Amino acid sequence: MKIIDDMTKLMVKPKNILLTLKEHNANSCTMIKQIYNARSAYHSSIRGADTEMQHLMKLLERDQYIHWHRLKDEVVVRDLFWYHPDAIKLCNACHLAFFIDSTYKTNRYRLPLLDFVGVTPTVITFSTGFAYLEGERVNNIVWTLERFRGVFLRNDHLPIVIVTDRDLALMNAVKTVFLECTNLLCRFHIDKNVKAK
Repeated sequence: MKIIDDMTKLMVKPKNILLTLKEHNANSCTMIKQIYNARSAYHSSIRGADTEMQHLMKLLERDQYIHWHRLKDEVVVRDLFWYHPDAIKLCNACHLAFFIDSTYKTNRYRLPLLDFVGVTPTVITFSTGFAYLEGERVNNIVWTLERFRGVFLRNDHLPIVIVTDRDLALMNAVKTVFLECTNLLCRFHIDKNVKAK
């Protein structure tokens, strides 16, 4: 258990933890499921009595991330947007183009994760901000884009181009919040759709 805890702290993948345990003891009967259970117990022990959302909020505070959230029924977090303070500097220095895309059903709660990515003049990408949304409705996305607009310190340094997939709610929200911005469709998503059809 100590080896699993130590390797989990170092963010070693479960399959590599299992290989290490087998190297230490060739007769070990440890299964991958036991590794996952031990990792889960370790993460729960770190979190203590807090819920996962309370723990996330504490980590955002501890690491000095800038974040906003909206509540539903005054107890349930509905939408959450956060970014690192260094993202402000990068966004204001490299404000010409941003990619905004959602991942779907990749977390335990099956919430969409909206990811904001900027591009430097040397074509290096950087993460700007992240948002967990209650749903992919226009009002949720507009709220998030308004928080994203707050990252920019000057109104004449807003994004010129925002690249999205063909998510209609996202495209409508971009038109609402960034009136002067051009919304382009992502070539990767277009190619993917062409190959699929």
